Amino acid sequence: MYHGIINVYKEPDYTSHDVVARLRGILKQKKIGHTGTLDPAAEGVLPVCLGVGTRLCDMLTDRSKTYQAVMLLGCETDTQDTTGTILAENRQRALALAEDQVRAAVMGFKGDYAQIPPMYSALKVDGKKLYELARAGREVERQPRLVQILDIKVNRIELPRVWMEVTCSKGTYIRTLCHDIGRRLECGGCMEHLTRTRVDRFRIEDSLTLDRLEQLRDQGAMESCILPVEEALQAYPPLYCLQEADALLHNGNPCFARHLDWSRSDERMARAEDGRMFRMYDSGSGFTGVYQYQEDRHWWKPWKMFPM
Repeated sequence: MYHGIINVYKEPDYTSHDVVARLRGILKQKKIGHTGTLDPAAEGVLPVCLGVGTRLCDMLTDRSKTYQAVMLLGCETDTQDTTGTILAENRQRALALAEDQVRAAVMGFKGDYAQIPPMYSALKVDGKKLYELARAGREVERQPRLVQILDIKVNRIELPRVWMEVTCSKGTYIRTLCHDIGRRLECGGCMEHLTRTRVDRFRIEDSLTLDRLEQLRDQGAMESCILPVEEALQAYPPLYCLQEADALLHNGNPCFARHLDWSRSDERMARAEDGRMFRMYDSGSGFTGVYQYQEDRHWWKPWKMFPM
């Protein structure tokens, strides 16, 4: 069984579930999970976790992401992208906009942003996915959710189209952002195209298509494209145990200062902040899991273990 992460390039017309299903066939293993859905029409980075690495799925879903999007102004649809049914059009208004107006409207969304999730999404209300209700012709009230537009740039304007780069927090819908920008400009808007270029440290230039992964399998080179679990956790500083504490570590017990090898661990950083996460290694440099420092107990407690 393979353990780790593959940076998959999801091609258009594949769902995230389709990617996992095909990868199960390529790798001949069932324990595979993706790290956050991409709409079928969208393409780009989709980190996929294998084996023990599936314990990373929820952690990677929480990370920031970067997208390249094409927004079409002057058109609103029920899905907030061009795959949906047109609800309203105002092409003349869109073509009459000044570029400065468009840029100002786009940049006005940088920072905290209360976004109402679209009806065509996988969020659940009373146990039902919103897109299921939408397909049945029902619209339900959705509460705004606070998301963050960490960075946003206008790369090109050729009205009625606007090319943007957006870096955002988890849970942000780029098609809803396009819809809301269109509303602010009083002409309507929707998303025409979306490419995800980054999920945390996983970038599009390093991603591999499913066809390429199949070729690597046939060449016996699959291991070359599977990243170790700890590669996704580089934001957490490393701590190393002494040999006499290895058994405690492998059994998932908390570690005290006397258990750690301070010749290889940064004591000042390790005690810097209550609740801080660390990558924990045994004396042989084997990665075992993520530990959290708890100041009141003066120990590092297991937060998520990755037994191999």
